[in-house]
Amino acid sequence: MEKVRIGIVGSEFAANFHAEALERTPYAQIIAACSIDAASLKRFVKKHHIPHSYEDYNEMFKRPDIDLIHICAPNFLHKKISIAALNAGKHVVCEKPLATTLPDALAVVKAVKRTGLKLMYAEDWMSAPAILRAKQIIDQGGIGEVLYVKAKETHNGSHSPFAQNKKTCGGGAFIHLAIHPMAFARWIIGCEIVEVTGMVNGGADKNFVHKNYGGEDWGAAICTFENGARAFIEGNYITHGGLDDTVEIYGSEGSIKIDLSMGSPLTVYSRTGFGYAVEKAETTLHWTRPAVDEEYNLGYVTEIADFVDCVRLDKQPPRGLTAEDGACILQAIMAAYESAAKGKVVKLKPLFPKAKKAARKTRKAKK
Repeated sequence: MEKVRIGIVGSEFAANFHAEALERTPYAQIIAACSIDAASLKRFVKKHHIPHSYEDYNEMFKRPDIDLIHICAPNFLHKKISIAALNAGKHVVCEKPLATTLPDALAVVKAVKRTGLKLMYAEDWMSAPAILRAKQIIDQGGIGEVLYVKAKETHNGSHSPFAQNKKTCGGGAFIHLAIHPMAFARWIIGCEIVEVTGMVNGGADKNFVHKNYGGEDWGAAICTFENGARAFIEGNYITHGGLDDTVEIYGSEGSIKIDLSMGSPLTVYSRTGFGYAVEKAETTLHWTRPAVDEEYNLGYVTEIADFVDCVRLDKQPPRGLTAEDGACILQAIMAAYESAAKGKVVKLKPLFPKAKKAARKTRKAKK
């Protein structure tokens, strides 16, 4: 396959960074886009020079010249659109979360297995250059056995009305932001989460800042893994100054600290301000750390190129980026909510015990 032909569902924030990453991928060609917001769709296809547009994704899915669908729609639509695309014979890239409930996520996994098509779970952290380098150091024994991970994604709140609505988002800051560090911790530690203790704000008037949000504006969880390692995971909407993605990894022989979003080599002081510093930054006045190729450093460019190659070269999605992985992470997120509501530790049952057993055999064979 010379080019992988793409259809995008969505026309706002996520759709734009997917389109920009696809434009940097030589083997990708965006054929069409779809959105129910006609004005937004018109701006989107003009900006990215997309030849065809639709307001009904089912009509777009009928096109025989589309190989892969990128789902960049609000969270509550992920299950419905994923299954529709798979049923139409299209491979899928689905933004996080895989769905807004665990049963819906498992329904997507079932559809992937039934159709034999690929679904790539769009978790950009595992494609970020700094994180890939940290993984290489860990694999070389640089910090010994990973014992504890502390990771967070935070900023000052989402502009999307769907993210601010608990029902359409699936929760608040924890599912919308902490899902990234949660997935990362599971990936870097290399085994399943077995226990979760969570704490979240109550939403609306129980929030710290965002009283108009239905979901929480702060949440955190302590996760215990089957090998005994632990992770502290946080997501919040109360952080000013821009997107703050940071990681600390503690091992038996050393430690690693990663600043994904504020690790720019640039330091700027401006009395007048300028166009853009980092995602969600409120101002560019005074001292700032402007991002340099933010999409690449956050992992989007590499992630999207890898997904295109999964279709072009008929490869399976990497570990951590499958439909099953998306379901496992959602299970842990929902366990944190359950723990917060009940005030107790929640134990997790394996979702895919057969796959887990096979993975163990593969790891032993490699050793």
